[in-house]
Amino acid sequence: PQLTLPQVKPPVLQSHTMPSIHFRIVEQATIFVVLAVAAWATVYHIPLDSHSNFSWTLDYPSSRLQVEVHVPKLRDEWFAVGFSDYGQLPGADLCVMWEDWKRNVHFQTESICPGNMLIIVDSQQDCLAFRHVTRGNISKFTFRRDFDTCDDQDYVIEEGTTHIVWARGKGPLFRLEGLNISGHGNMQRVQLLKNPNPPTALPPDTWKHEIINNAVKVPGDDTTYWCKVHQLPPELRTKHHVVQYEAVIQPGNEALVHHMEVFHCEVSPEQHMPQYEGSCFSPDRPEPTQACKRVLAAWAMGALPFTYPEEAGLPIGGPQFNLYVMLEVHYNNPELKTDWVDSSGVRMYLSPTLRQYDGGVIELGLEYTDKMAIPPAQPHFQLTGYCITECTAVAIPQQGITIFASQLHTHLTGVRVFTKHIRDGRELPELNRDNHYSTHFQVYSPLKRRVQVLPGDALLTECWYDTTDRTNITLGGFAISEEMCVNYVHYFPKIDLEVCKSSVSYDSLHTYFRFLHEKKKLIKKDDNDKLKTAVQWTPMRRTRGSSRADTTRIPLSMQCNQHVG
Repeated sequence: PQLTLPQVKPPVLQSHTMPSIHFRIVEQATIFVVLAVAAWATVYHIPLDSHSNFSWTLDYPSSRLQVEVHVPKLRDEWFAVGFSDYGQLPGADLCVMWEDWKRNVHFQTESICPGNMLIIVDSQQDCLAFRHVTRGNISKFTFRRDFDTCDDQDYVIEEGTTHIVWARGKGPLFRLEGLNISGHGNMQRVQLLKNPNPPTALPPDTWKHEIINNAVKVPGDDTTYWCKVHQLPPELRTKHHVVQYEAVIQPGNEALVHHMEVFHCEVSPEQHMPQYEGSCFSPDRPEPTQACKRVLAAWAMGALPFTYPEEAGLPIGGPQFNLYVMLEVHYNNPELKTDWVDSSGVRMYLSPTLRQYDGGVIELGLEYTDKMAIPPAQPHFQLTGYCITECTAVAIPQQGITIFASQLHTHLTGVRVFTKHIRDGRELPELNRDNHYSTHFQVYSPLKRRVQVLPGDALLTECWYDTTDRTNITLGGFAISEEMCVNYVHYFPKIDLEVCKSSVSYDSLHTYFRFLHEKKKLIKKDDNDKLKTAVQWTPMRRTRGSSRADTTRIPLSMQCNQHVG
């Protein structure tokens, strides 16, 4: 039917809230996108690169998303965008816009053969309601996609990290089937399924403080981790609550700044911290800055401002609080440009009016120890860290605690992380899960459903690792080449418990290596420093090592600690 378009300005492509209506027709550079909206309809966006954008809205009642892509003008070219398990093109689920020799524009769903990088057109087309337009030097197209298409060939959009992949190449084409797209792929990580719950209002006495870099000349490397020590203002000699924080991205650098974290320097309140600024992994980084490791804020590309619930705030400041923090910024520079200059960082919103509760953070998972060992050449090696009933029974008060956010964490080989919740021997809904986890995309995720943990509950954090590119065992530890398995959960009211983690008991581990020595003569009896690295990890031995690390069958060593240890 004929539609009378309302007189509305084209929306700016950033996170913003649409009016509370049932249907809205939005004019955006002659593309008319019908957005089905309930009480809230927010447009989210991320940069694909310095010239392209990917925007989307969520329709949770229908379990689908509407996507709009803006790219430099397509001149006899094809463009593919879609979803991948871990950012690789082989096996990716793509939607492709292409033009044939008669200038007809087509839009098809396809996947890529892992063996030869050739396109295979999907028999079930799941990129629906396609529209496109070119205006000026920008080509734009939009489509609709269900979270789960019930097609075994398609990617399921779920909670946690989604790897957006895209490619571009020369046309026109006779057909799409059989097109070779090797060498064309790009990737960006994002959390597509955002929390739709509106943030709480900020107190009227809230003030802002920015922790930002100052005109950093970003190296022309693919990846740079840049650290800067920052002293907080003297107003924080008095205790405050952090009620919200958000990213401050220098305009034009949206594709450069990948993720950021602010760490508190855990030293005595009077200790001075060197004003270091440079590579986080530089040998010139002063040793005292290694104490800057307690996370206060974490942001990753595409993340919205993180707002605390109205009942609680993150305590910061006070007479026993050292005023030094460290900003860590991950710069992603796949084009290897040498002319990037950046002044991005994090803005904190602070209130001197303390809320009802202090918010706290508990570490769940595995201890940082070399008892956490992962054999090489494993596509999916699983380890589980336990916060056991005996710990929560003595540490958590009778009324329980309320978890409202979570940050999952491993190092380079982690590919999946989730935390199970057990009460009275029965499994409750999971706390958090990311089936496509990447250490390069870490963010605090506000839970869509708050979780109450009672005394006697158990929390099991399971991490999966991919070590197919490693030839020797990976040990647990603090170095980026070592591994971790952690879930940092945010909760209120704050209690004394800060660490609830486990590891394999030393006795069980020594029994295993003693078996290798006595039965297999694989290692020297007293070669304690090389117990793990001296083993030749054959497929059978990897399997036995996995069963030995299976903490459902052997005794645990437990950490149930306050912050003083």
